Amino acid sequence: MTGRILIDLFMTLDGVAQGPGGVDEDTSGGFRYSGWQAGYPSSGMGETVSQGMQRLDALLLGRRTYEIFASYWPHHTDGPSGEIGRLFDRVPKYVATRDADLDLPWQGSVRVGEDLAAEIAEMREQHDEVHVIGSIEFVHSLLAEGLFDELNLWIYPILLGTGKKVFDGGAMPSVLRLLAPPVVDDAGVMLLRYGRTERVPEVGTFED
Repeated sequence: MTGRILIDLFMTLDGVAQGPGGVDEDTSGGFRYSGWQAGYPSSGMGETVSQGMQRLDALLLGRRTYEIFASYWPHHTDGPSGEIGRLFDRVPKYVATRDADLDLPWQGSVRVGEDLAAEIAEMREQHDEVHVIGSIEFVHSLLAEGLFDELNLWIYPILLGTGKKVFDGGAMPSVLRLLAPPVVDDAGVMLLRYGRTERVPEVGTFED
């Protein structure tokens, strides 16, 4: 069976996915709200994140997200709370960048990006589930070229009005299908899981 490419994103209700996890994560473009996720309590979603990673056997990351992960996760692998850190440390990490001289110090890291479609096809042959986490600018490329199978969105009831958005107008027109009922925690955070289909949007006119 061919493996799948899954995109996992935390985003606001108005579609912003820039810098959710820390105040210094991504302030590019003068973004003032980096770390917005940490300021919004949502204890119930931790389990859905862990469950979603049970079959993860490779990471595919944009350069910026890779550098953030590489500086953090190798140092957070101890104890029960280090489960995700141990997983990330163990699996192969594919880094999408055209910089052939980029230093990739984290064990199991390799560069991709010369021929992304061919490289992703090869990943599908080698892995069951390749997860793209964060990496918003890289995600734009995957959405534009239809190079994904599942889109998982953790949507927070926040409006920021500015920042890098998941859907910036360049996604390939396509019809998605809901894979499971939405999950909503007591803080109002919603998980939506969509699968890509081969269908394209249809247009027409409503008639009596």
